[in-house]
Amino acid sequence: MTRNRMMLLFDVDGTLTPSRKTISDDMYQFMTQVKETVTCGLVGGSDLKKIAEQIGGMDALFKFQYVFAENGLVAYESGNLINKECIQSHMGEEKLQKFINFSLRYMSDITLPVKRGTFIEFRNGLINVCPVGRSCSQEERDQFGEYDKEHRIREKFIQALEAEFPDSGLAFSIGGQISFDVFPKGWDKTYCLRFVEKDFDTIHFFGDKTDKGGNDYEIYNDHRTIGHKVTSPDDTKAQLKELLGL
Repeated sequence: MTRNRMMLLFDVDGTLTPSRKTISDDMYQFMTQVKETVTCGLVGGSDLKKIAEQIGGMDALFKFQYVFAENGLVAYESGNLINKECIQSHMGEEKLQKFINFSLRYMSDITLPVKRGTFIEFRNGLINVCPVGRSCSQEERDQFGEYDKEHRIREKFIQALEAEFPDSGLAFSIGGQISFDVFPKGWDKTYCLRFVEKDFDTIHFFGDKTDKGGNDYEIYNDHRTIGHKVTSPDDTKAQLKELLGL
């Protein structure tokens, strides 16, 4: 199959790497082999720096032909910036502050096993809201992840935001262990498809958060992609071997 007929597009966290950890040497070498035969791209909700940290640095990151940080709001092709959007400009300061003030009040009333710092983080294309605080340790991250599974902290938080801002035009997406993303509707991971949909006959997407509310849900179910639900980097590798006959 020629390179321009098929593209492989990958979520990063939980798909190519363990959650918020670096890609393994074995997985990196395997992906190097895959990239020799098929055009590959990455799409993540995190900013470029965080994605690069997980893939092994900027040089390793830009060995992927397409890199879509922040769902594609910051987009690169062959290492060159091709698109950049800004949520602050899109929302406006008044609307933005109402959202932030409500979120901070809501989080002040939550009792968790621990709370740390950086509860709201701005990225170009989205706002990341983290009830436990992004400065938590890996152990505290894992602890919150388990606590959230039982008590649905993030899910309830999103329900409160949807009730408070019903006509905001905002969408909410849970990804990773500790936070959720907030962005204008349509600025989910399907945003990145506009840069590649005309160049490939088929686009295979691999992601782990494909259930409704997860940050892979929209692109996994989009008519322009063939979705592959994975449970871990090892599962991604197994499905790729089957798909590509490796």
